[in-house]
Amino acid sequence: MKQLNPAYVQAIRETVSGSPFFRHLSMTIREMSIGCAVVDLAVDTEHLQAFGYVHGGVYASAIDTASFWSAFCELEEGTGITTVDLKVNYLAPVQTGKLTAEGKRIKMGKTLGLAEATVKDAQGRVVAHGTSTLIVLPGFGLAGGAALPPKFL
Repeated sequence: MKQLNPAYVQAIRETVSGSPFFRHLSMTIREMSIGCAVVDLAVDTEHLQAFGYVHGGVYASAIDTASFWSAFCELEEGTGITTVDLKVNYLAPVQTGKLTAEGKRIKMGKTLGLAEATVKDAQGRVVAHGTSTLIVLPGFGLAGGAALPPKFL
């Protein structure tokens, strides 16, 4: 069984969590392993819609991120994925606090994968759930200038 390189995981967490979109959402990847990922998000005023509740796009971004990284970790180095369908169920409103999205890979095939994520508020209440269909892209690994350690030990 493949084992993720902890140095790779740390480099991904730092690179992704420091990207402009993640900084804008105050979102960080807390954990990544084969088949699961945990993303944290600190709710602030820029996350709220006109009536004072977290905008649905914030939930969707957290679900998409946690689902993506839960599925990505088992792929061979140099292989990428991207979301082709994201379904989100909004279950409860949130105004303040911290959100945590826990992503789980359900199945990865040769061309498509399926993952899910559950978003909980600071009290552990489930506030959103979603599923993500991802397409596997051989030869399209992570782009950008970040030099990464080997993915697997």
